[in-house]
Amino acid sequence: MLYVVTGPPASGKSSWITAHATPRDIVIDLDRIAVALTGPGAPQWNHDAIVQRVAQRARFAAIDEAVKHLDEVDVYLIHTMPGPKARARYRRLGARIVVVDPGEETVRERVRAMRSPAMDRVVTRWYREYRAAGPAPTRQASRQW
Repeated sequence: MLYVVTGPPASGKSSWITAHATPRDIVIDLDRIAVALTGPGAPQWNHDAIVQRVAQRARFAAIDEAVKHLDEVDVYLIHTMPGPKARARYRRLGARIVVVDPGEETVRERVRAMRSPAMDRVVTRWYREYRAAGPAPTRQASRQW
């Protein structure tokens, strides 16, 4: 099964995957890829443009290969804001879309505490586009409290 995990920055997408994926599953997370491609002490988020570009290319390659094995393993893919083309591809693959959203106030607090100020614009864009698109098939908080 392909799980496409969406949600605004700092919503808990990685935490949701940690709670659901098994060690045998494939997890494709741009932040984890970027950290894997950088040296010791590199930031967990807020990578520079070159690291982002290289990580993005690695992510595309990982997705292309992972979807060939959906009959053998589950694949968890973080995609914050999939566009129409990506959503159509995910539908063709029979993906389950999971929206992780603990609420805008919580997300903005987390972004202020953990991310760069530029991420606030991404949060604004995510909520604007999410509200315009209507509710997604599965919407959950990042953790069951």
